[in-house]
Amino acid sequence: MQTITNKVVKKLIKKKLKISFAESCTGGLLSSSITSISGSSKIFDLGLVTYSNKAKMNILKVSKKIITKYGAVSKECCISMVKKLSKMSKADISVSITGIAGPNGGTKLKPVGLVFIGIKKRNKILIKKIFFKSKNRVSVQKKTVNKVLKIILNIT
Repeated sequence: MQTITNKVVKKLIKKKLKISFAESCTGGLLSSSITSISGSSKIFDLGLVTYSNKAKMNILKVSKKIITKYGAVSKECCISMVKKLSKMSKADISVSITGIAGPNGGTKLKPVGLVFIGIKKRNKILIKKIFFKSKNRVSVQKKTVNKVLKIILNIT
């Protein structure tokens, strides 16, 4: 059985689509999963790990106002990240991820396992708010990557 990552890479190659990522809580795991597949250089354009708020503001130009008012883990931040990434990379599909992988850092309003995924394909933006019940950091990261790959398969 093919892995989901393999399926995504093959489908993007077949459709001649380029993809780029701006990752926060996954720390480059999504980029790594794609680049682990032979032939991914045909479709993988750019991968950024904008882990800190400073990186989100400096590299992706997320406004300080958004970070202060809504926080880095928010729909608003996720939208801002994916829009700027799309402008930078000019890829057919751009993906942004921001969340709380844990085991620490969560609050009642934003618990560990809360993740926002932004996907921009041409002029359409899809934002998914997902809550993974795991408090295990690696588990949240892997589940997030898996969810992103499934969404990409569905929209291509």
